[in-house]
Amino acid sequence: MRKDVRILLVGEPKVGKTSLIMSLVSEEFPEVVPYRAEEITIPADVTPERVPTHIVDYSEAEQTDEQLFQEISKANVICIVYSVNNKKSIEKVTSHWIPLITDNTDKDSRVPLILVGNKSDLVEHSSMETILPIMNQYSEIETCVECSAKNLKNISELFYYAQKAVLHPTGPLYCPEKKNMKPLCVKALSRIFKVSDLDNDGILNDNELNFFQRTCFNAPLAPQALEDVKNVVRKNMCDGVGDNGLTLKGFLFLHTLFIQRGRHETTWTVLRTFGYDDDLELHQDYLFPPLKIPPDCTTELNHDAYLFLQSVFDKHDKDRDCALSPEELKDLFDVFPYMPWGPDVNNTVSTNDQGWITYQGYLSQWTLTTYLDVQRCLEYLGYLGYSIIAEQESQSSGITVTRDKKIDLQKKQTQRSVFRCNVFGDVCSGKSGFLQAFLGRNLMLQKTIREEHKSYYGISTTYVYGQEKYLLLHEVFPDFDYLSDADLTCDIVCLLYDVSNPHSFEYCAKVFKQYFMDSKTPCMMIASKCDLPEVKQLYICTPLEFCRKHKMPPPQSFTCNTSAAPCKDIYTKLTTMAMHPHARLRCMCTCNRCTFCLCQNFLNSELLQTVRAKIYAVVLSRHISQADLKNSTFWLRASVGATMFAVLGFTMYRVLFRAR
Repeated sequence: MRKDVRILLVGEPKVGKTSLIMSLVSEEFPEVVPYRAEEITIPADVTPERVPTHIVDYSEAEQTDEQLFQEISKANVICIVYSVNNKKSIEKVTSHWIPLITDNTDKDSRVPLILVGNKSDLVEHSSMETILPIMNQYSEIETCVECSAKNLKNISELFYYAQKAVLHPTGPLYCPEKKNMKPLCVKALSRIFKVSDLDNDGILNDNELNFFQRTCFNAPLAPQALEDVKNVVRKNMCDGVGDNGLTLKGFLFLHTLFIQRGRHETTWTVLRTFGYDDDLELHQDYLFPPLKIPPDCTTELNHDAYLFLQSVFDKHDKDRDCALSPEELKDLFDVFPYMPWGPDVNNTVSTNDQGWITYQGYLSQWTLTTYLDVQRCLEYLGYLGYSIIAEQESQSSGITVTRDKKIDLQKKQTQRSVFRCNVFGDVCSGKSGFLQAFLGRNLMLQKTIREEHKSYYGISTTYVYGQEKYLLLHEVFPDFDYLSDADLTCDIVCLLYDVSNPHSFEYCAKVFKQYFMDSKTPCMMIASKCDLPEVKQLYICTPLEFCRKHKMPPPQSFTCNTSAAPCKDIYTKLTTMAMHPHARLRCMCTCNRCTFCLCQNFLNSELLQTVRAKIYAVVLSRHISQADLKNSTFWLRASVGATMFAVLGFTMYRVLFRAR
């Protein structure tokens, strides 16, 4: 909605322009009328549309043509005033004023015009028969109002219609010559219909109509009112109502009817609720709401956003196979002005045997977009109508900004769910294969990927001690001298070398020494292509000695040349190290059976967390005085308690060790 409206009154001398303004302000006809009224501002609280309105007068006697041209360029709406008892002033509307205004305004953004027939008190007939052909000839004319400054007839209505012409213009919505809505309006309303069709059955049922009504107008429709609306559509269209709900054709017909009956504000209210501006484009403030992201913080989707995206997936997964076929994916993105996901997405996330994006892959891609380009994610959520359907203030409410990574390191814990792993390696060391193996593709499947559809990212979920986390792999281009900040910023570094290439390890060693030896970022060495014969690396020390020297875990063997899907244990190890960069893990396995894994699962269990919280609450809630500290009974109780905890811990360890 505009912040204010500027109305300019023009016309031949002595047609009553100044009298109209003064009659509006004083609510009586002025006895003495100056050549020109000063610009007046009507406050928002006294206007029907609650928008400040500036009314500007024009006088040929006091103003130059240059001043007139400047006022025309600043005006939001122009009222051309003529006298109903003066044919010459009517003729001047088409012979002088409309051409003058047209020549001094931008062709792409025509200013709406209002024809004002003043002095209706002096004649008994109407001038509408003369004016109607003019209105049909010029599409920029919104309406015509006959009024009388002397009798105060239609004065308020005149300025209301002028306001309405700016705030709810007909031009972008409707074509009077063809008597139907313009293509951009149809496109916008079609998107609104699709977003509001929550079950994607092509029909707005009563619940969806009520939700739509409440969203746009803050009030649901009464059952009888709903039936009346559908009956109106039934009478005029045979396919406007189906299964007792409103079809797209019926929805568009209703808005055409609103416009034809002069209720433009109804359609504009709907359009603006769903983010459209005066040009029927989605407003930038709607697509890109403010979101503050401090340095060293990342962005993730929160629980509400995931729930919304899950509902969108379910809405379009018509065959219920937990994957989106190309047709279903196209239908999902039908509310977008362009196709946001290219063929590379299918090689970035998990797909099924047919190459269709699975439910897990779908959520992974959204997680990737949020992490790498949160502004793009906000835009996409805006197209899907997140703020409307989820009833949130904006898309920003669906984003979680994580705390500074330095704080995580200090506290030795993190609440993040997405961890980035940058994969470094020399040419042909197997980086792309490492990314694709994470998505469950062995070497045979990887050979079917076309070069132009290749992706340098791979994202999926892993489980670390029972917690689901996203691991984002990024293949770094092997240009040692031109590594960007993005190439070096990550949660864990993966240094990958080819065991069958004697020169492959040297690149990894150089990258580590140059960029990561003095950093706090954990690193892991990966010995790829371990199915091939291993050769000695031409470096001053072996990979194992290098890792020991720099206190890294030993090189982890990896191959994607398997008959089934490659093993994913190594990715769980990477995620574990990214989650616990402060700890030197004594165990690098992910079996969930060894003593270390079982203890970690027990320590992270909700039961132990609850018990620990209650013990802390009891201890902290007791006021320990100096007398208690000197009391031998107090220390006896403390000793017994400590002994019990030690025995319990030792017993748990023995049980777990025996199970192992």
